[in-house]
Amino acid sequence: MNIALFMLPKSMAAYLYDDYTVRQALEKMAYHGYAAIPVIDREGYYVGTVSEGSFLWYLVNGEGGELHPIDISSLENVMLKDVPYDKRNTTVNISASIEEIYDKVLNQNFIPVVDDRQAFIGIITRSAVIQHLREKSGIDEQD
Repeated sequence: MNIALFMLPKSMAAYLYDDYTVRQALEKMAYHGYAAIPVIDREGYYVGTVSEGSFLWYLVNGEGGELHPIDISSLENVMLKDVPYDKRNTTVNISASIEEIYDKVLNQNFIPVVDDRQAFIGIITRSAVIQHLREKSGIDEQD
């Protein structure tokens, strides 16, 4: 089965560029209501996923949980690429097997999809996979 059937193409998916400021990133995440979102560079390559937790841990420093000496307004000058990305949201190649998708969707809300050059081309959401499984199992929409 071709996993492209599950994929939301890049042109329809929300994502951030790694040269956005933290303020721009937070505004876009808030606008879409997302807790996590893919980050790509200007060449179109996936570089990671940033989440609400990524921003929180950027602001918190040290084992004791002391706050960074950062003025919130200064976040307009902090680039997104300076925030540590979540490395657990791993990609799949467009030629991945459906079994690989099933394995990844157990641990990720969405799966970034890359082409053979490793360029970001879209995402597969957990809900798209669940919907496919529902249709495949013959469960009626009104059950």
